[in-house]
Amino acid sequence: MSETFSAEGGCSCGQVRYRVTERPLFVNCCHCTWCQRQSGSAFAINAMIESDRIKLLAGTPEGIEVPTPSGKGQTIMRCPNCKIAVWGHYGGAGDDLAFLRVGSLDDATALEPDVHIYTSTKQPWVSLPEGKPSFPEYYSAKEIWPPESLERMAALMS
Repeated sequence: MSETFSAEGGCSCGQVRYRVTERPLFVNCCHCTWCQRQSGSAFAINAMIESDRIKLLAGTPEGIEVPTPSGKGQTIMRCPNCKIAVWGHYGGAGDDLAFLRVGSLDDATALEPDVHIYTSTKQPWVSLPEGKPSFPEYYSAKEIWPPESLERMAALMS
């Protein structure tokens, strides 16, 4: 996991551009009904990464507060012009951890999901890949994250 990684992305209109300077901690494909509603799709793919590993190249996204089932809320960072979501911050995790919208990368194939979560509410026509961990709800990071990611998360939270 310590190989060099860099990827760029941004919104649809090009006003907001960013570069990811390190491989994310973990990539979730979330099938919960909230992600379905907020993305307007069958799931959302979020790469969890330290916020300081996202370098703005152009523009400044605006934070839009949205509710979450936990009641802690989420701030979705969107282009102020085209309103495309580029990343988010969940209330329970704080601003130091970003949930990068993988679909906003120039090459969205650069980050494959590590896990599928909230599969109890996935659309029935979505097939999950064999051999990929999946959970009806959430999971324990301590049980499935790589040691390096756990160390980075511990450093972030300290």
